[in-house]
Amino acid sequence: MVSLFFIALASATLLPGGSEVWLARQWCLNEPALALWVVATLGNTLGSLVNVGLGRYARHFQDRRWFPASKQGLARAERWYHRLGEYSLLLSWVPVIGDPLTVLAGVFRLPWWRALLWILLAKGTRYALVLVLAQTWLLPLC
Repeated sequence: MVSLFFIALASATLLPGGSEVWLARQWCLNEPALALWVVATLGNTLGSLVNVGLGRYARHFQDRRWFPASKQGLARAERWYHRLGEYSLLLSWVPVIGDPLTVLAGVFRLPWWRALLWILLAKGTRYALVLVLAQTWLLPLC
């Protein structure tokens, strides 16, 4: 289960990867579903909080030439983020867009506890759904 924690953590950062297959594999090995859900949710949430922290830190470098967003691009992202607000973190589980959303939460200084709340809700729901699907579709294959 330690491997699941670290795979879930890494897959929530800007590194590529996915933890759902590993979660399903662990479930097929008869690991307790509740323990798998807790471990995967905590690991993935912690990985997303790393992104929030990176976003908070990255804002210090916005005036550097190598910064990945122009001032106009950052202003556009800020307008978009403030329109959707912290609720956008409910999409933090979505591949490709979820990681940048967590970075933006840091860039625009969403309080840690609110970021944690929304990310934990999103990630926990996703892993619960993965486990329900594993029990429904993978049971005959395990």
